[in-house]
Formats: sequence, structure tokens, C-alpha cells
Amino acid sequence: MNYEIKQSGKFKYVEEGTGEPLVLLHGLFGALSNFKDLVDHFKSTHRVIIPLLPLYDLTVLDTTVSGLAKFVQKFFENQKLQNVHLLGNSLGGHVGLVFVLKNPGLVKTITLTGSSGLFENGMGETYPKRGDYNYVQKKTELTFYDPKIANKELVDEVFGIINNRLKAIKIIALARSAIRHNLGDELQQIKQPVCLIWGKNDTITPPMVAEEFHKLLPNSELHWIDKCGHAPMMEVPGEFNVILSSFLSKHVG
Repeated sequence: MNYEIKQSGKFKYVEEGTGEPLVLLHGLFGALSNFKDLVDHFKSTHRVIIPLLPLYDLTVLDTTVSGLAKFVQKFFENQKLQNVHLLGNSLGGHVGLVFVLKNPGLVKTITLTGSSGLFENGMGETYPKRGDYNYVQKKTELTFYDPKIANKELVDEVFGIINNRLKAIKIIALARSAIRHNLGDELQQIKQPVCLIWGKNDTITPPMVAEEFHKLLPNSELHWIDKCGHAPMMEVPGEFNVILSSFLSKHVG
């Protein structure tokens, strides 16, 4: 994705388009490129913003889901954001939910896709096999229904992260924090409209997770995408964008 990375104080972010703000939160191994098709589609109708989450830059104590949610809160303050449509994939969805629970008045709608927060299978709960490229490739391929989506560029990026000792430690800390920080008892407090867009073939946050989110979030709707894994906005962007457009169109103004 060739969008300019802007900076305001300590915050780095991508911002494209004008209109109601649509803030995108990426996951544990999420890259900006994961949202390329989504940004291209929605920048004509929304002010699309992707803050770069400091996955590897927080102190050890703050390398948690709550620590990232506090960072998002400070980013909102820095950008004076309100009436936001918030979208999170994987860990980004989890961070978004924790943020909304603390700041309900700033968020208008929530979209979750492959979100953690209830249950997840991940790469990070045990120490990854550093140096084993084939292992990393296989684990990356499991993110998708079509393993070819895990191209060499993507696998190289994940391989580089887990072969950096400090980054690998931070990944494990965040993955463990996500497992510990279960939101099952708190989700009924979230009153905003929630759109759940889930891959039927997600092996990291399986379909039962989507069904549980749907049951616990009082104002939610659930949409399935067949032959799709953990990152629908990346694997099946056309279908994903149609569902999201329909949802957002119901909550304009």
C-alpha cells in the first residue's frame, strides 16, 4: 500500500478520504497492506484512518490489550476523533472492544472480523520456531482459506518479526494478554450497532467465536463469508466491502 504515513507527535497513521471517520485497527501480525482494498473502496465516502499500533514499542508492563487500548484512546484525543466507525481485525478487534468499553461515547458503530476477546488459536501463545522458515510459512498459510494468499512477501514479514528476539517476546506477551483478557462478562455493556463479518473457514477464531459474539453483543448482526479464513477484508475484499458498505449506510449522519 503506497499511502503516505503521517505523524502527529508520537503517533504514526495513514489517513485517506473525507467524511465520517472510519478507524481501522490491525492485528498482531497485521500490516497496512491488509487493508489496501478496504481503504481504496471507502476513501471516497469516509475519512479512513489506520493508526500504527505500537506492538513492539510499549514497556513490558504496557504490552497488553489494555495497554494498546490506552494508546488508541490517546490517538483519538490527539486527532480529536468522535462519532467514529471502528473496525478491528483479530487482536485489533479485541483492542477496539476494550477501548469502547472505556470510551463508549466516542464510537458510533463497531465492525469485528476474526476478533479475539473470547477464544483464539494463535501463533504467539508458545515461543515460535525461530529460524524455521517452512514452519512460519505453514502457520501463516493457516490464516487463510486459500494458502496462496500467504505470498512470499507476507511470510518474509512474519519471519522477520519472530526472528527479532525482542519482537518475538512482545508478540508472545500480547498473545498471552489476549487469552487472559476474556470479555465474555462485559460485552452486554456495549450498546453500539456491531457488524460481525466472519470467514466460515477461520481456524484462528473459529465460527463458534462469531456465534458467541453475536449472542453476547446485544445490538449485533452476523455475516458469514464462505471459503474464507481469518482476514476476510484481505482474502475476499469485494464481498467484505459490500457487507460493510451496507452496514455503514444504515448509520450515516
